[in-house]
Amino acid sequence: MTQTADTDAPRSPRQGGGVVISVDAMGGDHGPSAIVAGIARSAEKNPDIRFIVHGPEAELSRLIARKRDLAGRCEIRDAADVVTMDDKPGQVIRNAKGTSMWSAVESVRAGEASIAVSCGNTGALMALSMIRLRKLPGVNRPAIACLWPSRNPQGFNVMLDCGADIRADATDLLQYALMGASYARNGLGVERPRVGLLNVGTEEHKGRAELKQAHELIGAAQDTGGFDYVGFVEGGDLPSSRTDVIVTDGFTGNVALKTGEGTAKLVSDFLKEAFANSIMSKIAALLAMTSLKRLQKRIDPRRVNGGVFLGLNGMVVKSHGSADATGVSAAIKLAFQLAQSGFQDRLAARVAEAAASVEDARALTASPTEGSAP
Repeated sequence: MTQTADTDAPRSPRQGGGVVISVDAMGGDHGPSAIVAGIARSAEKNPDIRFIVHGPEAELSRLIARKRDLAGRCEIRDAADVVTMDDKPGQVIRNAKGTSMWSAVESVRAGEASIAVSCGNTGALMALSMIRLRKLPGVNRPAIACLWPSRNPQGFNVMLDCGADIRADATDLLQYALMGASYARNGLGVERPRVGLLNVGTEEHKGRAELKQAHELIGAAQDTGGFDYVGFVEGGDLPSSRTDVIVTDGFTGNVALKTGEGTAKLVSDFLKEAFANSIMSKIAALLAMTSLKRLQKRIDPRRVNGGVFLGLNGMVVKSHGSADATGVSAAIKLAFQLAQSGFQDRLAARVAEAAASVEDARALTASPTEGSAP
């Protein structure tokens, strides 16, 4: 089916009855059973969440009926078609209507849900979200923000962009800094976030031209943006306590994210192998079981699952395609926290306030002779 044009603006979520989360049940690698299991875990922990679940009605009705905690808390929206991981974003946009992903985003656009969660194709989800929800005024390129385990008191740093767009000029990086600071403030409770710009070194002469320009723009905007700019940071600072927000382009951010997740899994596998190596190591593992479980939980990528699309006129959380019930539950928990905090309205207000700051910051980097009298 071909998607028809729709010029209606996204509507604010309806009030009452707790937070409503729209869930695409068909996008994950493990099928709808893992997603429904994740929904059930979230429902068990928080009675204030209700769900609109999108996918084949007969299959979802059967899965949801098996979960006692979901009784009376899920509304099923029948959507027979699925966006696969191999579908191209352009193809999805032309044939999106009727898919579970389209239906999930549409519930946010219509104001029926506060936020959408999907494990589906990242490029397709971003393209569809931009078409249906549209960008916030003043935003050139939306970004995907993810949480990176760190030594900070809040336990995480925010990194963006993690793959929404491989390109980013200086002004885009400034907008990422503003949106990332708002996310850290409202999502993690950091009153005045520290923002760092990812580079190949901390010296001011290093890096590409757009990074040097962004360095000046972000530094000039820190007072009006409500954050502290710490300057250039390196890859080793991603999990450190030096900064709360790391700003980079989508190409670099996505590579860093996947590398970090792979390293965490490698460390976990190495630990298992080491403690299974001999009788003595197994005894040592039993003695250290509590500490090992704490470490495993700390580095488990599933428990920090969920990238937030920032810069849209509505909230969307992208879960990993390989997420199991634990990962889906983590993404829903993040979605609930953001919706409950009123993050979207605060972000929209921050972006609107910052629009003038962006123009002022641009002027600082303009040619010294531009606009001057002869």
